[in-house]
Amino acid sequence: MHINENSRHVWQGRALQYLLAVTSIITLLSCGGGGGSSVVTGGDVIPPRDTQVNGPAWSGFGRNAQHDAISGIATQPLNRILWRTGVDLAPQYSTAGYLFYHYGSPVITAKNTVILPVKSEAADVYRFEARSGTTGAQIWSVPSDYIMPAHRWTPSYNLTLTGSNRIYAPGAGGKVYYRDDADSATATTQTLVFYGDAKYAADKVLMNASVFINTPITADAQNNIYFGFIAVPGSPLGLSSGFVRITAGGKATWMAVAGMTDDTSIVKPATNSAPAISADQKTLYVVVNGNAATGVRQAGYLLALDSTTLAVKSRVRLMDPQEKAAAFISDDSTASPTIGPDGDVYIGVLETTVNAHNQRGWMLHFNADLSQTKLPGSFGWDDTASIVPTSMVPSYRGTSPYLIMVKYNNYARSGSGDSKNRIAILDPNASQKDSISEQQVMTEVLTILGATPDPNWPGGVYEWCINTAAVDPFTRSIVVNSEDGYLYRWDLATNTLSERIRLTSGLGESYTPTAIGADGAVYAINNAVLFAIGR
Repeated sequence: MHINENSRHVWQGRALQYLLAVTSIITLLSCGGGGGSSVVTGGDVIPPRDTQVNGPAWSGFGRNAQHDAISGIATQPLNRILWRTGVDLAPQYSTAGYLFYHYGSPVITAKNTVILPVKSEAADVYRFEARSGTTGAQIWSVPSDYIMPAHRWTPSYNLTLTGSNRIYAPGAGGKVYYRDDADSATATTQTLVFYGDAKYAADKVLMNASVFINTPITADAQNNIYFGFIAVPGSPLGLSSGFVRITAGGKATWMAVAGMTDDTSIVKPATNSAPAISADQKTLYVVVNGNAATGVRQAGYLLALDSTTLAVKSRVRLMDPQEKAAAFISDDSTASPTIGPDGDVYIGVLETTVNAHNQRGWMLHFNADLSQTKLPGSFGWDDTASIVPTSMVPSYRGTSPYLIMVKYNNYARSGSGDSKNRIAILDPNASQKDSISEQQVMTEVLTILGATPDPNWPGGVYEWCINTAAVDPFTRSIVVNSEDGYLYRWDLATNTLSERIRLTSGLGESYTPTAIGADGAVYAINNAVLFAIGR
């Protein structure tokens, strides 16, 4: 969902309402304990059906720590809705009927247990629950006391699965919940606090009001986890907004953002932006920015951190390639770094000046140590690039070892935007002139227009509604959500929308992920509901 800059004042008032709501529930959400042995209870337990699935896991946002979103199994055909369940049990629509909530990605284990975050009340109150990927029957459910940081559009609440099958979820006060054996209905849920369980337990209410996890959690191949947090000024214990690393054994390291750059306005992790990890596990890539404020377009940096110590290895200021000025790093966006097979890093940003690039922004491109700024791509804002093996595109005749897939919306009422909303396969190493500006950008290998006319913009089509798209190299296709209420299969061999299935009647909403189950079922979120689709 995209909102023209001229409408932003409406949502600033909404942000204040969120802050008041958060304040009112702090005292209600102080459960969960501060010790690593704390046990969390809640929810009915239903024994899982034995489907004997043993397939590739989908571990979190963008599937893995590189966010490449490449499936390890062929997707099932989009024949029918297998089951559905709400991810928001009390959706709060705007007066215009829009839904400004970023819903977290489902996580799917190798045994096909689907674990999802669920907003359970009108206020931002969450739980996380496990369901059978075959039937949708609930296996277990755990309430979370998570409290969101100050925000405008509601940030995503994301889970992550480690290689040891441990599930992690954010809690209040910088706490994380974890549950070993994510498939088990009887496993114990415990908590861990990065600055010390005893310090948290000494004043839970104060810490819950002072420290807020503000990024998805990412797990590396050694079962360490990483996330960003915001600490309010003057917070107890001398905490300052920064990044955390927690080992599988519970040892925590954290590093403040202040001082990571030479820019004193850069003070926190960018809200919603998931940390990414290089394939060799040595480098953590994160996005940092300044505080959000009325009339201020947040600037930011991409940082490469040592994945063990969190020390800065290198950094680059995120710039608008056309205007040669600081790009807008918005906390409303879920854009996160993607790591290519060659180690190159991709991150989406908005343009410096409102509407100068039709509110599409740019897909920036860097080498692994951030010393070289490479060819940028045109973009469609609020999206994390997916990696596309060149073998998926038989018509490709270039020399790049891989391609990338991005949302390519061209927003009506923003600059020269014509609502001809597309998705695109881009060659990250070959250039062409941008269709909007004079900027040289990544070559469009394939693009495809949305299928449903936009009744509010003659000649236009509904927006593609995606913030990370699942890539299926086995069928040479990508599964993508649209605001017209359909889930589509984009066949890259024929450049056609070869399949579609209607999920809802459609609405304007914040962008959502697609994911692939261990049995090849496809998962998509539309209008606050998670759908499982297959044969």
